[in-house]
Amino acid sequence: MVAQNLFFYAFAAGIVFAAIRVVTSQNVVHAALWLVAVLAGVSAQYVLLAAEFVAATQVLVYIGAVMVLFLFGIMLTRTKIGRDQDLTHKHWWGGAVTALVLFGVMAYALIDAFGWTRTPLPADTRIATVDGSNTATVSDAIFSTYLLPFEAISVLLLAALVGAIVLARKD
Repeated sequence: MVAQNLFFYAFAAGIVFAAIRVVTSQNVVHAALWLVAVLAGVSAQYVLLAAEFVAATQVLVYIGAVMVLFLFGIMLTRTKIGRDQDLTHKHWWGGAVTALVLFGVMAYALIDAFGWTRTPLPADTRIATVDGSNTATVSDAIFSTYLLPFEAISVLLLAALVGAIVLARKD
């Protein structure tokens, strides 16, 4: 077995474990931190696929921005930070059955579309150069055409952070 396959399975197992902990944790902040572990595992999978730009974007956008927004929501709603027994609803089994049905539908769709055959690799597996890649095109668009909106969003997120801290203070 190739080392890349071993790392894939190790990261996949970590992602599944962390995802289960997200939905079974009785502490809201711990659930958010387990979600960070899931997103970091997905980023590691992107690195294994030689998509470093997508991995960096995953870290910056999802772990950096979305998780900060989740933590804003936790701070603004003034939820209990400790263990909360009310997080597990008595009808949790309905969600479990729905998850199993969705897994079955997705597995059927994938097997029907691709079968059990190995995915063929392209003949040229080299990584594209910076001059001809989509990464260069995206970075040129962000830092030339969309520079002002990009910076405006960063200032808006900073203002939201300061506002959440002010609102969450008890004094």
